Amino acid sequence: MEHLNRYISDFASFAWGLPLLILLIGGGIYLLILSRFLPFRFFMHAIKVLRGKYDNPDDPGEISHFQALTTALSSTIGMGNIAGVAVAISIGGPGAVFWMWTSAIIGMSTKFFTSTLAIMYRGRDSAGELQGGPMYFITEGLGKSWKPLAVFFSICGLVGALPVFNVNQLTQAINDILLRPNGVEIGFESNLTVGIVLVIITSVVILGGLNRISKTASKLVPAMVLLYFVSVLIILIVNFDKVPNYLGLIFTDAFSANFYKGDTFLGGVIGGLMLLGIRRGAFSNEAGIGTAPMAHGAAKTSEPVREGLVAMLGPAIDTLVVCTLTALAILVTGVWQTTDANGVSLTASAFGNAMPGFGKYLLLICIAVFSISSLFSYSYYGSKCLSFLIGADKKHYYNYMYIVSIILGATTSLSMMINLIDGFFALMAFPTMFTTLMLAPRVIKEIKAYHFRTFNK
Repeated sequence: MEHLNRYISDFASFAWGLPLLILLIGGGIYLLILSRFLPFRFFMHAIKVLRGKYDNPDDPGEISHFQALTTALSSTIGMGNIAGVAVAISIGGPGAVFWMWTSAIIGMSTKFFTSTLAIMYRGRDSAGELQGGPMYFITEGLGKSWKPLAVFFSICGLVGALPVFNVNQLTQAINDILLRPNGVEIGFESNLTVGIVLVIITSVVILGGLNRISKTASKLVPAMVLLYFVSVLIILIVNFDKVPNYLGLIFTDAFSANFYKGDTFLGGVIGGLMLLGIRRGAFSNEAGIGTAPMAHGAAKTSEPVREGLVAMLGPAIDTLVVCTLTALAILVTGVWQTTDANGVSLTASAFGNAMPGFGKYLLLICIAVFSISSLFSYSYYGSKCLSFLIGADKKHYYNYMYIVSIILGATTSLSMMINLIDGFFALMAFPTMFTTLMLAPRVIKEIKAYHFRTFNK
């Protein structure tokens, strides 16, 4: 078992390693240049689309642009924004944040292309319903002969969408912040209780299908981002005099060779710091993985470019806003230099430092909402993959497996299973990015046609 555990751990590390980063970042830069920096040129137009200016209830699809974005964001805004940022700063210092920003800007172009393709090449499931996502734009865009690649993506999605990691981390946060400090004995029973509560909350939402998931997400996501924003704003006000200094350090340290705790990818050179920040950014916003196009592919629209523009706002909100809030909270309170804590414990220390007594509990509320909202979207992604593989009439079986995995994630420390899921999640990016790069020239033609239809009337 030890050997198997090590092999699976090595598999997860390789899957999230340099080849994937080259594909995500190199591919994203290529798409950014190919589109002539479209995220910057069309940013305000994307906001107008998101606000519903171009909505047409008669367009094909199931949910609105706004609901598609919030459904996608409910999966990406989670522990990566709180624990992942803390890990990056504890190793690489303030400079890691700059490279997370770089990852987000590149990720915006990737999200645009993948989600535009999700609408351009929607397909019909076995029930005749219109569906979008990488598995469909592979078969509809490249042809039926490429179906094995779509099947590979869907199989990886079945495993990668399981919520064991998220639930495991949320349970640990509840134990460390709420239960243990208040003298509650931690064990199987307390963890099982947490798991059952999560199952009840999740089941009520996911068994209602995409419409209930999207409606819940459209209310929950804006509220949770606002709550987190206000919480960090309090921390920044308390430490107002330190904010300009650390904003400056984010830029200056990005090009230094200093590592604050331990070594990393390239042994303490600037390239290692770049990789650290970019990897954490990519893990957080999931651009290029292929999950978001499954949500955006269900949007009510007849204009693929419009949904791509809405989708590209995801990395901006996820990384440029939420991750930056976490980073500033950790930096201005100084906990990244005064404690050996890492991950979510480091962020909790920042909140506790700035708001003694209630800060950690406020963070726990944010963590809980972030994590629970992600449980809704991932169940949809997994059931969509199962639907592609064995038929729409059997997709509901995934929800039952999903619910069981919530209990497992809460009650066991299955590092082997967590690594396996993490590795398969990363593997989803290979068919997604490969197909996106092949079909990118068709998206460019669609951009030009959309520009003419929209702005040259």
